[in-house]
Amino acid sequence: MNGAGIRRILVAGAGSMGSQIALVCALAGCEVVLHDLRRDALDGALDALRARTDRQVAAGRRDGAETAAAYDRITTTTAPTGDGVDLVIEAVVERLAVKRALFAELDAICPADTILASNSSSFLPSSMASAVAHPERFLNLHFFNPALVMKAVEVVRGPATADATVAAAVAFVERIGKSPIVLDREINGFVANRLLGSVRDEAIALLEGGYADIEAIDTAARTALGYPMGPFELMDLTGIDIGFHTKQARYEATGDPADRPSRTVSRLVAAGRLGRKTGRGFYLYDEAGNTTGKGI
Repeated sequence: MNGAGIRRILVAGAGSMGSQIALVCALAGCEVVLHDLRRDALDGALDALRARTDRQVAAGRRDGAETAAAYDRITTTTAPTGDGVDLVIEAVVERLAVKRALFAELDAICPADTILASNSSSFLPSSMASAVAHPERFLNLHFFNPALVMKAVEVVRGPATADATVAAAVAFVERIGKSPIVLDREINGFVANRLLGSVRDEAIALLEGGYADIEAIDTAARTALGYPMGPFELMDLTGIDIGFHTKQARYEATGDPADRPSRTVSRLVAAGRLGRKTGRGFYLYDEAGNTTGKGI
């Protein structure tokens, strides 16, 4: 399979990332099957996407006819399918056992040349590819949140990934208007999150050490370093639980206590305060997602 031949895509997982990835692909002209075990999750995902793009169309930031045509290219299902699928992009819950079970099922029902890809930033390709009979067609395609806006996609090969699979994935990423970041070897955290993780860890160390509060640290990142948002704002946006699971997975892989989730992040996750999606994290949010105050 080459990048130009990728026309029909199965996106597994209708959460915020999966649904946005589905629309990105549909806007690029691909047929997309969006899969989730729950019908209400599928319906809710499309409703949220439509509300978002309707606002963009009304503001003149998106073409109405092109957007409507993209939605026509998206179908939904509660049962995974491999029928005519050229590429699978998995975006389900960050639980390795769940991902491995899904890929084992898809490996059995998809055509022999279907590329199997995970959006995970927590798990290495090899940890999932070992569950399939054809690991040469497996890799990670890590989109960034919000996928409709962010240009970067990390293309991460595992030890068994074929060169042709990588080449096809890179061509596909470019065709949907994104910028591929190719990793020649797998490493926990990939590239962007390893860089970002260093900033995040230092921000939390400054907070826990009592040197500055979250607003001061975020302001420093924006005004002194030129970041579009501060590390605490970003953790709230992407989901504090996502960072927690990423750190936990790295700790389990390395055994290094420095890789454990911080006590602050662990406390927020235990309390269900996961950022914007729950209305409270490092900051408080109203129903529209606007910041209303400090969350901790």
